[in-house]
Amino acid sequence: MRPEELEAARDRVLSDVVSDGLRVLFCGINPGLMSAATGHHFARPGNRFWPVLHLSGFTPRQLAPAEQDELLAYGLGITNVAARATARADELSAAEFQEGGRLLAAKVSRLRPRWLAVVGVTAYRAAFDDRKAQIGPQRRTIGDTRIWALPNPSGLNAHWPVAAMAEEYGRLRAEAERL
Repeated sequence: MRPEELEAARDRVLSDVVSDGLRVLFCGINPGLMSAATGHHFARPGNRFWPVLHLSGFTPRQLAPAEQDELLAYGLGITNVAARATARADELSAAEFQEGGRLLAAKVSRLRPRWLAVVGVTAYRAAFDDRKAQIGPQRRTIGDTRIWALPNPSGLNAHWPVAAMAEEYGRLRAEAERL
């Protein structure tokens, strides 16, 4: 994709992949420019979301970003803390994270997934004003929905190798299947 096409996607909003009563609603930080330009979540080639989702057992094969709607058949969905597309998550303000957390809580209350999985503990901390949150299940709930903070699958998050990330996502999968 050409740089001008990516730049034209700045501030676009990407549609959620959701339905009522999902097993797990994955929540990204916000769409990147590649995702906004293609209309598909986690679309940047270096993003490890799709491989990790498969390696952790959530999907029987690795889906491509363009196959994102197939997640619904597995009881999975995708949304974001902040709706607008940026080149980097650090372009979002603290106010956008706080408002995103408020809107996300309302969305979760309406859709009632069993688990909300925020991919990026830093995003979870900012959206829910929980500075001490760590990777894993959280004490906070939204109604009956439990929350799990997962490692960010961005290729920039190099201190989480794919195997370790898949193991953590697999912990959530096992817990989601157990309940």
